Amino acid sequence: MFRTIKIASMLGLAAFAAACTTARQDEVVFVEPEPVAAEPVYTGKYK
Repeated sequence: MFRTIKIASMLGLAAFAAACTTARQDEVVFVEPEPVAAEPVYTGKYK
């Protein structure tokens, strides 16, 4: 009987370890930033 309990506990421990190691990885999404507009350049009073 002790052998059966020992085997069952080992299988349970192995199943628990396998469940813990398969962690879900989040999907990484990259978003491109909006293009930066150039700052207006002073060209003179009437140009």
